[in-house]
Amino acid sequence: MFLLDICALLWLASDQSKLSDKAKEAIFAGAGKLFVSAISAFEIGVKHNKGALVLPASPVVWFPQALRLHGIRKLAVTPRIALRATVLPMLHRDPMDRMLIATAQIRRLVLLTPDDLIRQYPDVSCLW
Repeated sequence: MFLLDICALLWLASDQSKLSDKAKEAIFAGAGKLFVSAISAFEIGVKHNKGALVLPASPVVWFPQALRLHGIRKLAVTPRIALRATVLPMLHRDPMDRMLIATAQIRRLVLLTPDDLIRQYPDVSCLW
């Protein structure tokens, strides 16, 4: 079972050539086993509102359509995940990425990410 980070989700939906071969293989073999965190919806909305992310539709429309189209299920950010993110080593300072790491750890998901800092965390399985 796989948790997509924001890059993996955006590239899956818009430019699959940016996905690594391993990530593509995992995504296409993992039908029904793909997840995205609610924190990714927040991050996409923030980036879009700042003008740092261009989407073909507003995030409110784009996000659920992308999940439906690719068979991705969403995961809530629970208090347990939020608290775990606060005690992770400070290798990565981005709170959204720390939430993804905590989600992957707690839910025992493989995190699909090109982020080298995320892949340095202990107790999280990553693939790219």
